[in-house]
Amino acid sequence: MIAQVEPKRMDLETGGLPAIEGMVQVFTAAQRSFFTAVIAQAIQTAAQGRPTLLVQFLKGGIGMGPDQPIQLCQNLRWIRCGLPNCVGTPSITAAEQAQISALWHYTQTQIQSDQFSLVILDELSLALHLGFIPEAECLAMLEARPRRLDLVLTGPHMPEAILNLADQITELRRSVFA
Repeated sequence: MIAQVEPKRMDLETGGLPAIEGMVQVFTAAQRSFFTAVIAQAIQTAAQGRPTLLVQFLKGGIGMGPDQPIQLCQNLRWIRCGLPNCVGTPSITAAEQAQISALWHYTQTQIQSDQFSLVILDELSLALHLGFIPEAECLAMLEARPRRLDLVLTGPHMPEAILNLADQITELRRSVFA
């Protein structure tokens, strides 16, 4: 008589297959620039039915802010700070700092809610460099993020501590042809 061997079943809750872990990607450049590849990634992720959040810390817009997100397509939420202008210098008013801080706290809450597959933090490094967001808070948020979350961080002057946490670093450089 041949012994029957029961097939092994993978129990996902007890560690049958490893969980998919999200990546931290950094896109940086020496100059302030628009990262077309990052926006394309956001649209592609949203088009696949995966919730995506795009946060622009230093770009303002009329009628924008954490309480007024723009819904681009079904799964892409786009939020800018609640300022009518873009921020480009370290000299800002207390009201502007309050708007950036409110967006930062909103962003942390959204990340911890674990409802997104991809979160893009545009010009995060510049907000850190200019002192608008505390680097220690940012590092704590990166460490405490849901492990399945993909994070994309952009901007010039990316702190070394964040680069050390990154799974992928893309540096954009301008080429000059003679």
